[in-house]
Amino acid sequence: METSKFFPIVETQDEGYQKTFKNCAELVPTLPRSKGWWLDELFQYQGFWMSSFPIRGSMLINDHFKPRPTDIIVATSPKCGTTWLRALVFSIINRAAFDFNDHPLRKLNPQELLPSPRLLSTHIPYSLFPKRMTDDTSACRFVYICRDPKDVLVSKWHFSNKLRPKEVPPLSLEEAFDLFCKGVSHYGPFWDHVLGYWKASVESPKKVLFLTYEDVKKEPLGCVRKVAEFLGVPFSQEEENRKTVEEIVKLCSFESLSNLDVNQSVAKRSERPVSNSDFFRKGEVGDWVNHLSPEMVEKMNQITEQKLQGIGFNFH
Repeated sequence: METSKFFPIVETQDEGYQKTFKNCAELVPTLPRSKGWWLDELFQYQGFWMSSFPIRGSMLINDHFKPRPTDIIVATSPKCGTTWLRALVFSIINRAAFDFNDHPLRKLNPQELLPSPRLLSTHIPYSLFPKRMTDDTSACRFVYICRDPKDVLVSKWHFSNKLRPKEVPPLSLEEAFDLFCKGVSHYGPFWDHVLGYWKASVESPKKVLFLTYEDVKKEPLGCVRKVAEFLGVPFSQEEENRKTVEEIVKLCSFESLSNLDVNQSVAKRSERPVSNSDFFRKGEVGDWVNHLSPEMVEKMNQITEQKLQGIGFNFH
């Protein structure tokens, strides 16, 4: 049994899990901390700012998680398209099992899907995964997506204010901007998160596929084919003739997913303090122009250019 200021009571008879819980409960209070974006605190753990629960999750993965060769990990920095990417990958790997007119995505939020092979979603930085998942001896694969940090900031700011209790003043855009630029955001610094997966995709292109939201919006058909190829399930000529790729793009489009009844629900559950509708806002590229001042844009672009200089990738 484990209890602390940062975690509720957890009952387990497994001594290994008890040890991990104890180690985490002892570690978290010693870490550098900062105010969070709603009512949480963020702690700097192995170079990244995270709340206490993801830190424990990362420790549990390292100590106990047993990857399967068929595991597919959908990874993103928060507010980069996690829900959409999960829906897309699910649709690709299970395309032969369902009719598009009676597809599970029409009834369930992408976060609630339980496919086989296992499709795991995470915001955890690449460097925090154990070697048994990231080295060449592991067959599990990562599909990563990121987007322009200016759009990430705006989306995260809107999302955070949905999570703040009504009696708490909203987080100002200026304060959110300052935190984000300092790297103090969930799983941030954002740029370090991107760099970890980018470098892994360059070093191990068969293990990590790196996508940008902007490319997906610009060339959706090409991106869907790229994901299918990466996962070892390319589209056959027959599927191409039947317009299967187009059907998947249509089914998983922001417009389609956000307008489904299940994703317009505002009901919240005790284990998840957000509603399905909270995962969908605009889904647009470049919405930052409606929120950020010229000074903010200049500073953000300077940080991005400095952080990504010389790596062979940028958001332009």
